Amino acid sequence: MTESPRLVDMTLRDGMHAVDHQFTPDQMRRVAAALDDAEMDVVEVSHGDGMGGSSINYGMAAADTEEYLEAVAPELTDTKLSVLLLPGIGTVEELDMAADHGADICRIATHVTEADVSQEHFEYVTERGLEANGLLMLSHMAEPETILEQAQLMEEYGADAVYVMDSAGALLPDGVRERVELLTDELSIDVGFHAHNNMGLAIGNTLTALDAGAVTVDGCLRGLGAGSGNAQMEVLVGALEKAGYDVGPDLFGVMDAAEDVLLPMLTEDTIPELDNDSLILGYAGVYSSFLRHARRASDRYGVDPRELLIELGEMEVVGGQEDLITDVASRLAEESGSQSAAAEGDD
Repeated sequence: MTESPRLVDMTLRDGMHAVDHQFTPDQMRRVAAALDDAEMDVVEVSHGDGMGGSSINYGMAAADTEEYLEAVAPELTDTKLSVLLLPGIGTVEELDMAADHGADICRIATHVTEADVSQEHFEYVTERGLEANGLLMLSHMAEPETILEQAQLMEEYGADAVYVMDSAGALLPDGVRERVELLTDELSIDVGFHAHNNMGLAIGNTLTALDAGAVTVDGCLRGLGAGSGNAQMEVLVGALEKAGYDVGPDLFGVMDAAEDVLLPMLTEDTIPELDNDSLILGYAGVYSSFLRHARRASDRYGVDPRELLIELGEMEVVGGQEDLITDVASRLAEESGSQSAAAEGDD
């Protein structure tokens, strides 16, 4: 193979979920500098839920997006800078701020069946001269034909690429192939893929996506990210090289960024692992960023986090509905007779 896929490192965006959005601007600066030294293609920076995501509902970040961008942008030479925006969370003022601080790419994320809310965002990002990428989150919740319809809307709005986002780590390789191949066949723009590791398939699914025609894929150093994390970037670079892809980032440089720069910033409980709770995320198809919220609610109300996540999966919750976690945990506690636990949680 001679293909050269574009690798997007999301340690400083999706990885924020794993650390409760507490990376400091200086920590971001050091990670970004190491990734630039390793010749990473793209680095994404923002709150885990995108610009404007720092809130009681999603979790307060250690700093605001402007501070993060001011720290990171000067460290990047050939590496492009990306930001994330979710319609309804991020604002036009934040888009302007990101563009003014050197962002090259804005990725606009919607639920897999709600691309129609993103038209104005794509048009404005294009007007500001940024590359516009569309992200269809929780892509396991829609059939390939529905995803194609939504991707075509994003293409019509001006997207330069559309991603199949396995936000819950719920897709099996066949499901990845069906979705990516259909988009690759029918769209005239690039197709990307974003994996989570809740079923242990992040690297395998990413390789499947590339084989099916994707040309841009995501990962995080040390597999950081929501749930049990994203595709582990240093592993992904090595796997792609072994598979014969012409990879831009330097393997040793990415390994050093993960081991020497990022790892000392982490504590044992912030390094994602594939445990029972994160496995249930993928099994139930629940948005990966719900995991830490669900664990807290489970402790507070004395309910099994697996039961809570299964219930949320049956409700087909989507990003932005984190407030339901507490409601469901309280109800499960009452139904199981854990009245004292529920009462303590309300104190």
